[in-house]
Order: sequence, then C-alpha cells, then structure tokens
Amino acid sequence: MDSSSSGKPQIPLRPPEQVMRLARLGSFHQSRLSFMRILLRRMQAEGWRFDRPAFEIDEKGVGHAVYCAHGPERSYSLICFAHDLPPEKRSDRVIAEAWDATFALFDGVPTAEDIARLSRNVPLQEAGRVTERELSVSRANRSVRLWEHVVASLAEGHQPDSDQIDAVGYLMRTTAVYGSGKLGAADRETIADRPEFAAPFQVEMLSVYLTRAFVRDLVQHMANARASAAGKQAAQLDPDLARSLGIGNSTGLGMAPFLINHPQLFNNWIMARETALQRVRNLETVSDQQTGLFHDLFDRARASVGQWRSEHPLQGRRLAELVTNLDCLAKFLKGEGIVGPKPWDRLYRWAEKRLSVDGQEWLVSLMLEPFGSLVDDLAAQMASNLAQIRPIDGSMTLACLRQSIETRYAWALCIDWQNPVNTARVWYTSAEKQEPRLGDRQEEPVESYEQPLAPGRDVAAMWMALDGWSGDETVAEFLLRHPECRHTLRRVQIMADAPYGEIRDNTIAADLLPIDLLRCKLSFFGAMHFDPRSDRWVRISMFANAPYPDELLTADAEFWIYPEAEKA
Repeated sequence: MDSSSSGKPQIPLRPPEQVMRLARLGSFHQSRLSFMRILLRRMQAEGWRFDRPAFEIDEKGVGHAVYCAHGPERSYSLICFAHDLPPEKRSDRVIAEAWDATFALFDGVPTAEDIARLSRNVPLQEAGRVTERELSVSRANRSVRLWEHVVASLAEGHQPDSDQIDAVGYLMRTTAVYGSGKLGAADRETIADRPEFAAPFQVEMLSVYLTRAFVRDLVQHMANARASAAGKQAAQLDPDLARSLGIGNSTGLGMAPFLINHPQLFNNWIMARETALQRVRNLETVSDQQTGLFHDLFDRARASVGQWRSEHPLQGRRLAELVTNLDCLAKFLKGEGIVGPKPWDRLYRWAEKRLSVDGQEWLVSLMLEPFGSLVDDLAAQMASNLAQIRPIDGSMTLACLRQSIETRYAWALCIDWQNPVNTARVWYTSAEKQEPRLGDRQEEPVESYEQPLAPGRDVAAMWMALDGWSGDETVAEFLLRHPECRHTLRRVQIMADAPYGEIRDNTIAADLLPIDLLRCKLSFFGAMHFDPRSDRWVRISMFANAPYPDELLTADAEFWIYPEAEKA
C-alpha cells in the first residue's frame, strides 16, 4: 500500500539541488524505468509475435532479411541489408560512407517494392532518403576479431570461447540509430499517440532489439556457409552464449548535448525516477515476498558489478569504490536488514550516510525492482509533447523573472564567470567529423563556433543585463532591447514547470567530465557495464542477456538485466 492514502506525513521528492549535479547524474544506473526494459515488459505482457519472412543472404553475407514484430494493433518490420565491407572502409565515424549492415524500421510489413526502394537508399544512410513509412534508419559494424572467432569456431563444429565473448560482449555495434524525422523518416508526432511508443525512444529500442536477432542469425548463417564449403557440419551457437551477446555502441560527445538541449524531456525522465523512489520510500511496511525478491536481485546485481571491467583509471577507481560500497551494504542487510516503519526510507537514509554517490544511486535503482505495480505506470509520463513546450510569456514582469532566476539559478550566479577556469571549455561542431566536440577556449580558435550549451553562464549574463530595469517592466520590453537573451529567457520560463530540467553545474568548466552526461543518458536507455575509454566516450552493450524474440513469451522479461549470479 502506498502511504499517500494513510494520512501520515509524506517523504518529499529529493530536491533538484541534490539530484541535478553532474557527479550524481553520472552515477545513475539502469532501472525498471529504463527504455529497453519498458519495451520488453510491454511486448511480453501484450503477447507480441515475431517472424522472419525473408532471409535472402548469400554465402558472402550479402543480401537482405526482414524481421517482423506483431503487436495487438500494428506490425513493425526491421529491414536488414547485409554488406561485404572491405576492412579499409570500416569506420564508426558519422562521416563513414559504408557499413557492415544497414537497417530501416518499417511501419507495417513491407512489400517487395518497399524493400527494393529501401535497398537503393538505406545502404547510403545520409546520402539516401526514406519516407514516413520508415520510423528509424540505422547502421552497424562488426566487432571484427570476435566475429571471425565465432564464425570460425562454429564452422569447425565447436562453441566459441566464452571468455572472448565476455571480453567484448557483442558481435556488432551500432554507429547510429536515427529516428524522429531524420533522413525523411516519420516525425515523432506522427506516432506519439501509439501506446507502444508512449515511452521515449521505443522506436529506437525496438530497432536495436530486432537488430540483435538478425546478428545472431547472420553469424550462424556465415558459419554454416563456411562449414558447408569445407564439407563439414557447423555447430549451432549455444543459446546461453547467444543470449549473453548484446548490440554494442561506442558513445561519444555526440550524445552529451542532448540532455542540455531537451530540458523538458530530461525533466520528465528524472521526475519519473524520483517519483518512483518517493513512492517506495513512503511505503509503511514491507512483505517477505518483497524483501526476498530484493535480496535475490541484490545478490545477482552485486555479482554483475563484480564482473565489470574497465581500463580507464577513473572508472577503475569508481568500480573499486562501488564494490566496497556493496560489501558494506551486504553487511547492513544481513545485520539490521529492511525493517521498521517506512523500511525502504530507512535503508535509503542509511545509504546517504554510508555510501558514495555511485553506491546510493545503485541502491535507488535496485529499490524500485520489487514494485512494478507501484512505479511502472510512470513510464507513460517520461515523454514530452508539444503542449509542454510553451512560447515565451512576454507579459511576465521582470520582478517575477528575477525571482525565478534567484530560485532556480542561484548556483550559476555564485560562479565567477570572469575566471578563465570557469569558461575553459567550448562546445562546437567539427566541420570535418560532423560531430560535437569540446575544445579549449584558451588554446584553440573555436570560440566563434561555440554552441549554446552553457546555460549557467548565459543566465548569469542575462542577470547582469537586467541591472537597471525596474521590476514592473515586462519580458517583452526587455527582449526588444536584448534579443540575444531570447533563448536563455525561454529556458528560464521552461524551468518553472520542469524543476529537474536543468543540470545545476557548470558545463564549460575546466574540470568538466562529459562522461557524466553520457552515462546519465545511457542509464535511461538501460545500458550496463559502462566501460569508458576516456572522459569523452564510453563503450556499452545493449540488450545483453535479454531473451530473443523467439524466447520472449516464455522467458523472464522483468529481471533479465541481472543474470550473472544465476551462473555463479
């Protein structure tokens, strides 16, 4: 029972001042409100059916395949194009012109004419064009050494080495998954009213999920072809090994500006997660079933963390600290345990005093797991829509504007923006690579290309521009004199309805760690095993250990994210 109906005082949401700091956002972990998990729960609950009406790929791995997902009202099809890519053309850059595989998620079941049309465009990616019948366009490259190892092993009649599989975690990695109108695909608004796409990024997650099935089938097909050419019988990839494989992704600075550029959407993600935590902390009692499930998942998740590896010094230290945190938490659970009035709040408050920020947020995610019936409805509130994006209110008085800035941006007004350390970084877009970059203001000639990704500095500048204006004057009058403040002023007004929409840290400081932005967004996707290669890009795997489409109706679509301890 939720204590909201008990008449007792409610534990409030954690304040934005606590949550919206980069160090904490960069410590978020996946949860049951992550987009991959939302998708799989829905498809299992609704009994989605899957089939593969086409797999026309030759012995060189060239051709096309179609994977269909049939929901209660609509069907969607991933059209896959496999290519024989010379090694010298393989690149994960946005500016690449060829890939091992390219894909389009089609609205419905494609005809032969649809496939022919897409075969002339999808392999070209940015150089091609699709239509509103396509919901996403994507591409992927092989992990060359692991791909060859798996094909060769199966072709020789035995299973690939599990250590090599664990070390990489995927056979292909996506280099882009484009939706929301990119390259002519359907705009988000055209499908936003469909229940299956109510949560964010469900189109992209479905595309990646079906891509994973294609990759499993393609590697087996290539092994079968090699074995047949040698007069042998290939082994079938062990289902457990296949399930451990996800779809890789190397995420760099291109993802970092997203959270800054979409404050209303970002607010909705954080608000859902914080509301879920609040609901659990307000529970007055705990059942044996809930504690039993929590302890089981704790053991599984703890074992998973024990298997994480990273060559990056910063992440290595964080992993070591997290392991120590979980040892401490295990002792607390074995000793005092989850007891007393508001037992989950008691557990959380203990963690705030004893654990690192990373450990606290790991626990937050795990605390939600036993309470699907209490928190899963929040997934439908995580998207944003046009009704939430209001025009500038020109009638607002400057007195109200000043109050709003003082309430939500006091942190920005306290920063000395004249100190070069606080403006050391410049966000810009590389003309050569066509990707966001983070430059040094003092050492690189990039300031003239700067992107508006420093809200704190911009609000502080607007605050200075307000000096001398009376409180009775209006925003409209102010903007006539200071049109350069239009973007910033609109952002301040948005925050009135989006308390979690703004990162309360300096995004151009010398000590900025962009990896915090990347990890935060990826945690909402549902990524695990973060393996940063620097403070500016991270390697992840998506849907690793998830059931494949042919297993979904009978497999665990709830807690597949925590499988490792089951094998220990």
